[in-house]
Amino acid sequence: MEEITIHEFEFALINEFFTELERQGPGSPEETIRALGFIGNLSNKTKIADLGCGTGAQTMVLAQNTEATITALDLYAGSIAKLNVTAGKLGLQNRVKGIVGSMDNLPFQNEEFELIWSEGAIANIGFEKGLNHWKGFLKKDGYIAVTYESWFTDERPAEIEKWWVDAVPEIGTIGHNISIMQKTGYIPVAAFTLPENCWIDNYFIPQKARQEEFLKKHTGNKTAEDMIAFMRREADLYSKYKQYYGYVFYIGKKM
Repeated sequence: MEEITIHEFEFALINEFFTELERQGPGSPEETIRALGFIGNLSNKTKIADLGCGTGAQTMVLAQNTEATITALDLYAGSIAKLNVTAGKLGLQNRVKGIVGSMDNLPFQNEEFELIWSEGAIANIGFEKGLNHWKGFLKKDGYIAVTYESWFTDERPAEIEKWWVDAVPEIGTIGHNISIMQKTGYIPVAAFTLPENCWIDNYFIPQKARQEEFLKKHTGNKTAEDMIAFMRREADLYSKYKQYYGYVFYIGKKM
């Protein structure tokens, strides 16, 4: 039987499910702050773009740990609405603005930003394509920081290999991805793996109650049922094969 990927489910259903969760992918405030520690020359004049921001969990961490102005972009209007409400509640609305837009057709000026951030989203347009396209919006010596699905080993079991190649056709090892970063015009600054709690505690466990609620609401909707089955299989595969893959934070400086 052919595996299906998350991208094949209805856009509206995916977003309805994830907008109610704090995080739309693996990560944590601690790892966002850790990555931020590798970025130099941040000030109240710094401009950051957070691309594929979802509802903005990491956006708020960036805002609370810098004095920068942040433009957060996502394709889904519901996520952006929630992000802007959160920014208001935290008193960050003067420095954080969420806008609806596409990561592969950015509405920004050339060399507008000192830092481009993207957690768990660059795979939607491709690692190499994203690094290439986004570079034009970074100032010279500006930084890029992204998390991206990566292999930890050169070889892995066929079951998990197929799952991830179907989901992220370009998936490569950490070394391979660092070489792509160099090829696309960045000096590699850091690369580190996200710990298991970013997946289990912050991504899979919070999904469980939401899955039950979602299935009840969409009883008889085969697409919704298949989507939840996909998510449960993703969690099972992580438990079985987590030593072979995960998210890696890649940080580079534009040459």
